[in-house]
Amino acid sequence: MHSVFVTGLLPWIDARRLLGPGEWTFEARTARTELVTHAAADLAARLHNVALGGSPITAEFRPALPRPAVRAARTTDARRRRDTSPGFTRPGVRLDEEGRFSLTPEALALELGRRFSGRLVVDATAGAGGNSIGFARGGCRVVAIEQSAARLADARHNARVYGVEGAIEFLHGDALALAPKRAHEDAILFLDPPWGVDWPRAGLGVADLPLLDAALRAGIDRGYHTLVLKLPPSFRASELDGGRPEAVYGFAPGDTRRVKFLLVTRPALR
Repeated sequence: MHSVFVTGLLPWIDARRLLGPGEWTFEARTARTELVTHAAADLAARLHNVALGGSPITAEFRPALPRPAVRAARTTDARRRRDTSPGFTRPGVRLDEEGRFSLTPEALALELGRRFSGRLVVDATAGAGGNSIGFARGGCRVVAIEQSAARLADARHNARVYGVEGAIEFLHGDALALAPKRAHEDAILFLDPPWGVDWPRAGLGVADLPLLDAALRAGIDRGYHTLVLKLPPSFRASELDGGRPEAVYGFAPGDTRRVKFLLVTRPALR
């Protein structure tokens, strides 16, 4: 048996889901339990180099884990990661490389859409339409803004595949210019700024996401009811004054205990 101590757990992470099985006890930002070797090694593999909300998650094991167990667990974890929550599931969709990388898993996008059902949502960074389609399927009225004409065409095509093209208004142009014109006191402004493939896993902030930085400086959420941000798991949520962060986990066996992204909700500027 190994005594396990995990630190860096922020209160909104849903630590029990992140950590998995075990008789965990919690004190402040630390969790403790006892695990057999294979379970402890599996946890070590899943938490390796993980930071959530800008807080590094560290795990200590007493006694130390045997190296063969650690190597085996990392191999198992790498295989498990192949079975992750899918993006689009219907055949015939169109995606370029950036769209494929940044696409919100379909089930998570739909869950988000149902959360805001009946509201007007302005998706200011629509990309290939994954979030816009999720909002529309969830019962929202949607305005999708995208600067790339080709990617906007993909979004329109994908919405047609999912049968929601008529529920989405597609706008081609710069979100910094177009989003303020669609402001409404009951509307939600949704931003999923590009992260890039090499976003810092150890922690990043507003300045590391140029579009987010520019949007917040410009105050494009002024006049909306709520600003909703989809951000990398390691994003320092504390940089967003008044924001309410939430860790969003996957659905599939490979990511059900893995944070896919942070969702930060805050009142918009008035």
